[in-house]
Amino acid sequence: MRSIAACLLFVSTATLAAPAKLTPQWEATTREIYKTAVEMPTVAGRNQLPALANYLAEKLKGAGWAAADVHVLPYTSAPGNDTAALVARWPATGKTKAKPILILAHMDVVEALASDWDSDPFKLVEKDGYFYGRGSWDDKQGVVASMVALMKLRAAGFKPNRDIVLLYTGDEETMGKGASLGANDWRKWTDAEFALNADDGDGAVTSSGSSLGFALQTSEKTFQTYYFRVRNKGGHSSKPRPDNAIYQLADALKKLELHRFSPTLTETTRAYFTERAKQERDSALGRAMRTWLANPADAPAADAIEANELEVGKTRTRCVATMLKGGHADNALPQLAEATVNCRIMPGVAPKLVETELKQLVGSNVEIVADAAGGRPTPASPLRRDVIDAYTHAVHAIHPGVQIIPTMSTGATDGLEFRAIGIPVYGVNGAWGISPDDERAHGRDERLPVQALWDNVAHWEAMIRELAGK
Repeated sequence: MRSIAACLLFVSTATLAAPAKLTPQWEATTREIYKTAVEMPTVAGRNQLPALANYLAEKLKGAGWAAADVHVLPYTSAPGNDTAALVARWPATGKTKAKPILILAHMDVVEALASDWDSDPFKLVEKDGYFYGRGSWDDKQGVVASMVALMKLRAAGFKPNRDIVLLYTGDEETMGKGASLGANDWRKWTDAEFALNADDGDGAVTSSGSSLGFALQTSEKTFQTYYFRVRNKGGHSSKPRPDNAIYQLADALKKLELHRFSPTLTETTRAYFTERAKQERDSALGRAMRTWLANPADAPAADAIEANELEVGKTRTRCVATMLKGGHADNALPQLAEATVNCRIMPGVAPKLVETELKQLVGSNVEIVADAAGGRPTPASPLRRDVIDAYTHAVHAIHPGVQIIPTMSTGATDGLEFRAIGIPVYGVNGAWGISPDDERAHGRDERLPVQALWDNVAHWEAMIRELAGK
């Protein structure tokens, strides 16, 4: 999952500073690894993930990692999708009382068709100050920048005071099994005090170079799909029944459309809306935010906030119908009508509670079944001063004075699985793009500013120095 949209509200008058510099050697190394990664079509079903994981593993070994500390872990995400994860550990120098830092990113990408693009999506193209290619943003830049930063630190003689562990998964865009395995089955390698996620964070600028700020992601909604089903014995279409399955399902979906879950403030969203209210000044949106902050039970104020398209999903759990099917013949009454309903659930709320509320909403005539692949409730990560400081210092070293605000993602990343077992996760990537032109993750002609890749290597290097060097 990747979006820079979360950053677009954090308006600052600061502009981009002088570009971060990499030596020609490190720029060449970064470009080589990035090109190789982008040009491997690590799409579900193509079985290229093991090749990329092994390539990155060899790069780490060549940079000084012991073979015993680098593991390529094959797994099957779903039938027909054999994939792999990479786990690598950089042990602390000497004894340490601090638990490790875990760095998360994902190597897989969504499919892209050459016929849809101006260039081959699986060939890295550098043009007009951009890198083009599938995964150039989501999330191969996060993989490469975080890994090269560690290689660079190691080459410079940096001695970490705690273990640093990388986990790059192979199915974040599909089933997310790698994150689940990482948080549970592979815990002997991945246990950590906290995790830094390269699949979230990031910043945005305008086309004139003015900063729109950087987001520090501290929480994300849990996803859960439910199936609304109405069954009926059916009959001939010439004799309509009063209990038509399609009509009953339509009635249930209308109730869903009008329903609003109770608004919820977390530590993260309170910090977010406190700053947003300042930015909105005395506008109607700003007044609604201040009203809701003063009284989190004020549902009309929360409704007014979510009426703004940039704030949708940030005050409460939201559920929406996404797919429909029903009936089997044009001259037969439907025996089954079904809707797929996707919910994005506030941190810490159990999906079972949402299911119960939905059942009460639509009544006993509608069966509701939860998809087995749903997520688990995850708490918001606490606002750790050390992580906030390290992220802020790293961002400001390249973009002085830009605004940084904790955010809650309305989507989901691999971080969900680690928050679910009690490991706090922070989206702290340092890439940036121009808004809205570069909002292309999962879309046509995905791209990343060339300078953003160089900046991101420097960003990760600075964060690791601060968090593992004192």
